[in-house]
Amino acid sequence: MTARPTRTWPIVVAAVAVLAAFVAIVIAAAQPPSTAASPASPPVAPGISSAAADLIQLDPLGGSTVHAPAYSLVDQTGRTITPASFRGRAVVLTFNDDQCQDLCTLLAEDVARANTDLGSSTRKIAFVSINANPYYPAVRDVADWTNEHGLGSADDWYYGTGTPQTLAAVAQAYGVPIELDAAQRSVVHGTEIFFIDPSGVERALGQFGTDSASTAAFAHTMAQEAVDLLPASQRRTVSGAAPADLAAGSTGVGSKPAPFSLPALTGSGRYRSSTGGEYTVLNFWSSTCTACVTELPAIQKVAQEFSGRAAFLGVDVSDQGAPARALATRSGVSFPLAADADGAIAGRFRITGLPYTVILDPSGRVVIRHPGAFTAEQLEYILQTLIPATGANG
Repeated sequence: MTARPTRTWPIVVAAVAVLAAFVAIVIAAAQPPSTAASPASPPVAPGISSAAADLIQLDPLGGSTVHAPAYSLVDQTGRTITPASFRGRAVVLTFNDDQCQDLCTLLAEDVARANTDLGSSTRKIAFVSINANPYYPAVRDVADWTNEHGLGSADDWYYGTGTPQTLAAVAQAYGVPIELDAAQRSVVHGTEIFFIDPSGVERALGQFGTDSASTAAFAHTMAQEAVDLLPASQRRTVSGAAPADLAAGSTGVGSKPAPFSLPALTGSGRYRSSTGGEYTVLNFWSSTCTACVTELPAIQKVAQEFSGRAAFLGVDVSDQGAPARALATRSGVSFPLAADADGAIAGRFRITGLPYTVILDPSGRVVIRHPGAFTAEQLEYILQTLIPATGANG
């Protein structure tokens, strides 16, 4: 078996893609997350707020009558898939690297969460991803990636692959840039999201990148845009807690929460939520949280890597001091830890479960809200794209 290579940073170059009669400006995935849209901006699609549209860089194609390009691929189960396979369903189509452990895995989390929000509507939606890595084109490669990233039981997930020549032709037809590194057997690929209606017509474009780490809001927006493509009788408002993640004037993405101060978990003194002038990673956790036990060493690894470039603060929520300190010691945590003994700060930040990570920009504005555990690769990718390569922080 060929060993999987260490994957290079997928900083996606900007490109101009011709989609039949439409020209789509391909936004670089490495762009920092955008702030909330101007209050004067009207919703750009039914059911989608301006802030939500801004999050996924939604670009409706108006009165498009152009059908999405054809393809014939094999999915992770060995079934042949073509655009005709999904007639009568709204399609959310992306290109995905089946060796990726960072950016594409964030999209996988978004799809899994979108399915939760969609509920019974999943049978009317298809999340179709096309393999962007011609060095790993086998069905087992897309199947392994699917299973590793929580989509193995998703009935509406289709991860298509084919020969390297076929994959290149499909990417070219959709205008998605793919750069190959033969030495590393790795790729850099475009991050377009194609929203295709039940008749096969392209209706909108989006992008996934660092913003896709804000899982609840990003997933909810993808789900709502897909449902909005269905016939009027089948449209509805999908469930989920995304409005809290996008609400201006609170702790949602784009908001600037009031700084907080908490007592240190170990020793004396207090820690503030932001020292100003640098990105700050707030990681909410507890010793009673199984996923936190796995995540804390990963957070510690990234904190060491970005020492001097980003600040880290662990917030232990509604926990007993002794077991919390014991877990921190076992995990080798050296970044500051604070005790939110009554959960007041977690409540203020609308933390829906643990672990949960919020990232603030140097001005104290929320740029990422991520429910669930981060892997080291995911968090490294996000900070790598947010923070200048020089590591300078003014």
